[in-house]
Parts: sequence; structure tokens; C-alpha cells
Amino acid sequence: MATDVCPVKSEPALSFTQGLILGQLSVVLLIAAFIKFFIFGDPPSPEVTASLRATERRSRTLAHKKSLLSLRIANARQAPQQPALSKKKSSILRPSPPTLTIGSILSKTYYKVDSHQPESLDWFNVLVAQAVAQFRSDAQHDDAILTSLTKALNGTSRPDFVDEIRVTELSLGEDFPIFSNCRIIPVDEDGLDFGPGKAFDADTATRDGARLQARMDVDLSDMITLAVETKLLLNYPKKLSAVLPVALAVSVVRFSGTLSISFVPSNPSENTPTKMTFTFLDDYRLDFSIRSLMGSRSRLQDVPKIAQLVESRLHQWFDDRCVEPRFQEIALPSMWPRKKNTRGGDDAIADAERSMSKAKGVEVAKDLREEARKEVAAEADARADRGQDTLRYRRRPRAEDAFSLSGTMPGSLPGMSIDIPT
Repeated sequence: MATDVCPVKSEPALSFTQGLILGQLSVVLLIAAFIKFFIFGDPPSPEVTASLRATERRSRTLAHKKSLLSLRIANARQAPQQPALSKKKSSILRPSPPTLTIGSILSKTYYKVDSHQPESLDWFNVLVAQAVAQFRSDAQHDDAILTSLTKALNGTSRPDFVDEIRVTELSLGEDFPIFSNCRIIPVDEDGLDFGPGKAFDADTATRDGARLQARMDVDLSDMITLAVETKLLLNYPKKLSAVLPVALAVSVVRFSGTLSISFVPSNPSENTPTKMTFTFLDDYRLDFSIRSLMGSRSRLQDVPKIAQLVESRLHQWFDDRCVEPRFQEIALPSMWPRKKNTRGGDDAIADAERSMSKAKGVEVAKDLREEARKEVAAEADARADRGQDTLRYRRRPRAEDAFSLSGTMPGSLPGMSIDIPT
């Protein structure tokens, strides 16, 4: 008869305590590796980062151009060819002058697109430097820019876990941007150039809706700094469970790129004004210097990962606004001379006389108000003095007090005095 044999249970190689310790050690090692390589890891060099960003921007620009070209081909195939309707011109009105085309503008200004040398912009640099210097002077005179920055940083887009943001440092720099190597390039209606190596045909460009575009190189080496401080709030499981002070300083060290400016003519049928558009080509370089400080007692200073995140967001903000294919558009006012915009000459003298008479009137009114104020103060002081004298000599009369009147009364004998009891 076979006997049943109970299987022997295999004991675990590690006990519960040993497994718990091993698990805790693995978690600690993972956290340490994450902190070392992800937060405190050495960032890539600025040259490598700039090259990667330039490659990404260039690929985005090429993809946009390719999509525009494919859309043009599709529209050209689908659009039916309609015969042009000939309108009979009126014989009463005078013929309008011919419309200025790109070819006529270039010929009358003696500018050859294919052979003209790039121009220096020394005079333009002086004007821009004066404008920038005036802007910095106005910013130092009052706190308008500081107030605007504080309102913008603490606007509705600020998340709930971020406390009030306070600006601690603001420096607008000391140097000025330098513009150079300006050239005129014809582009099509979408802002794309006609490609290198092709001879420029003004008639073809006019039919295709082309316009002229000015491109110039921009270079700025300065230290424009904005420093802020705030607190990160932890509102879970209850409000203000933890607070982490954070200080951040961002400085623009250098900017170099190509600025593109063009004019979009007005359209009277759509009632649109003349507009100026500007954008930067994708070959720009923007370098930052970012300093950070986290914590109150044990502080972490200049965390590389925070610097990378902030720099990436700033580059994305700039690319989304004024780097091709995106551009900024500014509506220009009418440039026709108007009387209300005239300054100088007799009008300047009349304005000066009016301002002087107004200033004199203000001074006279100020003197009259001062004199009236002094008179009112003098009357108040005199009234107060009379009130004090009345209170000083006013007391209840007594029986033994008598006033003697010296001298004689009319009809009395000489040498006679009269005592009047009170």
C-alpha cells in the first residue's frame, strides 16, 4: 500500500524584512539617479542646442513652403478659366494714371535687384539708438513698465499653485542693436522668394502679385535682465500644505538674425489700410543666461533642467509670434499731409504764445488763491484772538466792585465826581 507523502514546502530565499529593505534601496537608487541625471545633469553645449533648434525651424519652414506650393497647384487645376469682361471706359472722366508696378518702382529708384550691393544702415542705427535710449529713460523716470510687467505676470493666466509674482530686478541693457547688410528682395504674395539663380522678371512678378521685401541683419550683444520671485503652493490634501520659494532671473545675452520688412498696399474695395509686416527668418540665434534659486533653508541654485525648460518656452514663445512663416502686422496711418499734424513756423510761435499765456494765467490764479488763503487765515487768527480776549475778561460781577468815572458830567459842578455803584 503506497503511503501519501506530503510535499515539502520550499522556503523563500529572502525574508519579508530583507525584501522590504531591498525594495526601499531600489526606490532610493532610482530617485538618486533621476535627480543626478535628469535634474543636475550637464546640459548640452549652446552650439549643439542652437544647431538643433535651427534644424527644427528650417524643417518647419520647408514644410510650410511645400504645403503652400501644393495648395497653389491644386487651386490652379480646380479654378475654371473665366473670360475677362471688358468694361467700356467713360469718355467724360480723365484717364487715371498708370498703377506703379514693381518694375516701374525699381527702375525709377535705380535699384537693380540682381546686381545691387547690400547697403549699410549707419544712419538707421543712430535713429534706432535714440529711440531705444529715450525708451530706457522713460522707463527709469516712472514705474510704468514695472507696473505693466507686474500686471502681465499676475494676470488671469497665472495658475492657482503659483503665488503672486514680484519683479525684483529689471535691466534694459546699455548697448544698441546694429542693423547692416540691407537688401531688397522681391517675394510673391505668400512671402516666398523666387529662388536663387533665377533672373528677375518684373512683368511676371507683377502678374503673380509679388511685392518688395527689405531684409537686413540684426546683431545685439547686451545684458537685458528680468528677475522675479514667487512661491509654489501645494494645496493638497489641504490648502497651503507646503510652500516652496522660487527665484528666477532671465537675461538675454545675444541675439542675431535676419529681419524681413514689407509693405502690404491698401485695398479700397475692402476698406483695409496699408500695413507693414515684419518677421525674422529661421536662421536667428537667441542666447539666454538663466539663474534659479529654490528653497528657503536648503537651497538649490542654478538647476540645469529648470534653465532648459525656461529657455525652451522662451524660444517657443518667440517662434510662435514673429518667426517665419508667422509675422507681425501693423496698420499704418494715412501719410497724406494734414493741417492738424502740421508743426513749426507761425503755428509753433502761436502755440508757444498760447502756452505762455496759459502758464501766466495759471500763475496768476495760483497767486490769487494764495492771497485769498492768507486773508482767510488772517481773519481766522483775528477771530480767535478776539474770542480769547472775551473769555479772559468775562467774569461774574461782585457787589463791592465799583467803577469810578473821573471827570465831570455835563451839567455838574467843577471838582465834583460821581461814583456809580454796580
